[in-house]
Amino acid sequence: GVCEVDNRRDSESEESEEENPAEMNMIWIFSRHFNLSVPKLASRRRVVQELLCDLLQVSRSLFSDSFFPVLEPVIGVGSACEGWSPHKEEDVVYCMFVPLKPPRGHAFHLEPDSTGEMPRTSMRIRVELVCTCTGEQPDQNMLCFLHHSEEELKRNQVASLLHTLCTGPYLDGEKIALWFQTFVISAWSVVPQSRHYSMKVLPSCRSCKMKLMKASRKSLFVEMVFCVQQGDSDIFLSSQPTEAQLPPSTTWMESYAVAEAKFFRHVAMQAPPHSCHLKCLRLCARLLEGSGLSIYALKTTVMHLLTLIPLSEWQHKYLLMRVDDVMRYLRCCLEEKCLKHFFFDNEDMPKEISLPPAFQGAQPLNLFQHLAQDPAAQTKALKEFDDL
Repeated sequence: GVCEVDNRRDSESEESEEENPAEMNMIWIFSRHFNLSVPKLASRRRVVQELLCDLLQVSRSLFSDSFFPVLEPVIGVGSACEGWSPHKEEDVVYCMFVPLKPPRGHAFHLEPDSTGEMPRTSMRIRVELVCTCTGEQPDQNMLCFLHHSEEELKRNQVASLLHTLCTGPYLDGEKIALWFQTFVISAWSVVPQSRHYSMKVLPSCRSCKMKLMKASRKSLFVEMVFCVQQGDSDIFLSSQPTEAQLPPSTTWMESYAVAEAKFFRHVAMQAPPHSCHLKCLRLCARLLEGSGLSIYALKTTVMHLLTLIPLSEWQHKYLLMRVDDVMRYLRCCLEEKCLKHFFFDNEDMPKEISLPPAFQGAQPLNLFQHLAQDPAAQTKALKEFDDL
């Protein structure tokens, strides 16, 4: 599209490698003014991951004989885990995905959500009972849900997942959240971290939100979101919708958060030391506050630019240029009413990121579709952007 970053490479390369003092001074002023010191994200993230690892350990021993979903190791997602949170340290929420696998004797089948209320990025997870009598290793301690009588099952075995955390044949995000919240409250005292933190489960109908408080009154916010992996790709179905509207509790939303976190890890490994891309994101998020533009649109823009502009051009001394590039790109996208979703039909996708086959050659999603359908909204968005 028109949104090509204007080509300033030639003039840049002619400059001596010395950093321009006036520009560095400007970067310092910006950093101070917008409080850009990145919060202690990495150390607090490790605390959170350790805590959740211990919690899941307890859940495994507690639920080993039941048929609740199998909780896999957590995956850190969102800005705090990507290393650039736009929020002040005390407001940062550490978001962790908890992948669910079917328990013994069960299988998950992903189905497009045919209720029609939600966009094409929503699905339902049908739970099916499978035979455990035969197969590689028949489970001696388990009755087969398909081939034992209801009488025997009732007398000798705990209920199947279909009878606990499903609504009809579909996995229910609200029931899972409530089950897990109840578990966290009852299991907290046996987790080593309970000696250092007091814990409160905060209200949430699709996830498990926790507030951890130290004796020093410092708080740490954690949100655990339940998800199911699509095949063996980096795309998951999430229990927590990102949109304001709340879909039915059996509707799970396609989430790209794991792929995004993986993309930022990939960039960190390839980029020069002290790369400015995270600071650039944080600074732009501050600049855009109050503009009505979503953080997600900003993050998508930066991901596009990280594949368009060589990573060598993201050294710290180029911070203000990159901020300028981001703002120009966004302005262009607003004018064109088109910002392409990063993960659909993107030829610049790093091969380390695994996408479902359907994403290749798929019709790209336009994050500014609402502006294309509503000229007044576009005019307003442009005005707000220019007022910045």
